[in-house]
Amino acid sequence: EVQLVESVGGLVQPGGSLRLSCAASGFTFSSSAVSWVRQAPGKGLEWVSSIYSYISNTFYADSVKGRFTISTDNAKNTLYLQMNSLKSEDTAVYYCAKNGGGWGQGTQVTVSS
Repeated sequence: EVQLVESVGGLVQPGGSLRLSCAASGFTFSSSAVSWVRQAPGKGLEWVSSIYSYISNTFYADSVKGRFTISTDNAKNTLYLQMNSLKSEDTAVYYCAKNGGGWGQGTQVTVSS
């Protein structure tokens, strides 16, 4: 069974940083594609970033490119999202997801002064 558990998000001031983590189990992490997806209040799902560990490729939405970094620790089966220079529009519930099936429960990130 695919299981994904995100770390607790939080409240961050604009311009601040936050790192999310996602502990994965039930699949071979190092040979899978995994992603971060977010949902802002009152809006639909927005893809944020993906990583294909087996070919060392990363992809980012234009809205976060240059500010967010996706990475994995295959030994720990953990996915990360380092978020820098946060903006109010980054406020959302963030989900980690395994491409092809499996979602975490989501974690709230609020960017506000």
